Amino acid sequence: MKEIILDTETTGISIKEGHRIVEIGCIELDNLTPTKKNFHCYLNPERKVSEKAFEVHGYTDEFLAKQRKFEEVCGDFLNFIEDKRLIIHNSEFDLTHLNNELSLLGKKKLTNQVIDTLTLARDKFPGSPISLDALCKRYRIDNSKRIKHTALIDCDLLSKVYINLIDQKEPKLNFQNQEEQSNEKNILNFEYYKKIITPSEEEIKKHREYLKKNLKKNYFN
Repeated sequence: MKEIILDTETTGISIKEGHRIVEIGCIELDNLTPTKKNFHCYLNPERKVSEKAFEVHGYTDEFLAKQRKFEEVCGDFLNFIEDKRLIIHNSEFDLTHLNNELSLLGKKKLTNQVIDTLTLARDKFPGSPISLDALCKRYRIDNSKRIKHTALIDCDLLSKVYINLIDQKEPKLNFQNQEEQSNEKNILNFEYYKKIITPSEEEIKKHREYLKKNLKKNYFN
């Protein structure tokens, strides 16, 4: 099954305050393996980035003003994700912003099936930190490149976290090899029991002495 790991960066939190998307990143998985097909773009939000958002991703107004607008990349984005399942960390945030961008262009909301890794992590580790950084630490995933929040780096990390969350990194048992090993062991045991072990005269003598001392009825007189 093909899935899309998706992440966005924005000018701020709420669309009610007019905040817009400044970056979209997507990585395609096929049966949990990256296909090396990615989608990535920076966007001109046509407004200023909030101070808090700048602290998160570091994109300046000057840099973003030179980028394309969402309407220019919308077709390529929709063609990339198609109807594939979306894997998102805190999907409510990203989907709200994506659907807002689509709405501004008079387009329909996304109807893709969505798996929220934040929900998966909350169910699996109740009461524990479940941020992307916290999950990377839990699963010993190297996130040293994540100095700032950037969509593609976050997608790469999320793909690894996702695979761990759904327990697909557990070693698979090879029952055929186990059966072969078991049969081989049984053959070795059989060969061992086929051997005739003859005690030495000294061993026989010690055994008789033991019986004389410990049995009430002596058969060796």
